[in-house]
Amino acid sequence: MIVSPIPYGSGAFVVHSTLARHLPNYHVVACSPKRSFFPPAFYPLGRSFPAKLIHALPDSAIFHTRKDTPLVVTFHGYAIDKALHPYSSGLQKIHGCTDLRWLYEAAVKKATVITAVSQFTADLAQRDLKIKKQIKIIYNGVDEQRFIPKKRHVGKEIKVLFSGNLTRRKGAHWLLPIIQRLDERVVIYYTSGLREKGELLAHPRLRPLGRITHENMPDLYRDMDILLFPTVREGFGLAAVEAMACGLPVVATDSSALPEVVTHGQGGLLCPLGDVEAFANAVQTLADNPQLCQQMGEFNRTSVEENFTLARMISKYHHLFLSCMI
Repeated sequence: MIVSPIPYGSGAFVVHSTLARHLPNYHVVACSPKRSFFPPAFYPLGRSFPAKLIHALPDSAIFHTRKDTPLVVTFHGYAIDKALHPYSSGLQKIHGCTDLRWLYEAAVKKATVITAVSQFTADLAQRDLKIKKQIKIIYNGVDEQRFIPKKRHVGKEIKVLFSGNLTRRKGAHWLLPIIQRLDERVVIYYTSGLREKGELLAHPRLRPLGRITHENMPDLYRDMDILLFPTVREGFGLAAVEAMACGLPVVATDSSALPEVVTHGQGGLLCPLGDVEAFANAVQTLADNPQLCQQMGEFNRTSVEENFTLARMISKYHHLFLSCMI
């Protein structure tokens, strides 16, 4: 059995749960993300299951190790990235520079194999932690049979979607100044993410959707015209790829892993981090050109089919796990 203890409420949980549905003897042990406030609380998770391999995240991997059991550590992001400091609380900064960094360093030393969900994440981890082992890149995949496009009709309202937790790290604080620069046809709908509840500052064209389950996300993407993704850092950008599979153009930040996912000028428009004017101009450009939106959406669908399918991801993890257990 492959045991994967992981907190719910994140893109990593979505990916590991997907592996559990498609790989034999892969078992996710879900837990509250609040355990991260006291990392040793991760220790008991999954101990009742016999394991031939452990698949864990770097912030908790050290607590899941077992004697003579291979450990695969996957970087879905890099929470101790110093570029996040301007968008972090004081406690988050201290946590990232002290105990979380120690946990990351201990995890990579113990790991049998290290993987990352993008080249950017792998390079950042390898450089910052001085990792000498090779890091294997396995892009996340989406179920292209569930996340499918639909024919869109130009309406009076241009629907823009922001999908993610309402945090500064996701760029939620830029939504209000962005919408204020867009014409009256454009409306930004936003989710509260998998972990959080809440709403942004009131604006008639900022419309909250609340918490949307991952099972209902395909329908939501298909009801939208554009994905807005002004995030500060992404280990991969799962929401962007899901939207791409549904035929949406993407307006995203030109940094971290996103240029590996979104092809600027063909699948969307990439903007400098935090440049509200650039994001607003990009959204307005697409809002004014439905033909360009359609072309970019078609390009994105093809890109997903070629690079980010569920079958591709599952096959790569499956072969990796088998090689570790031999």
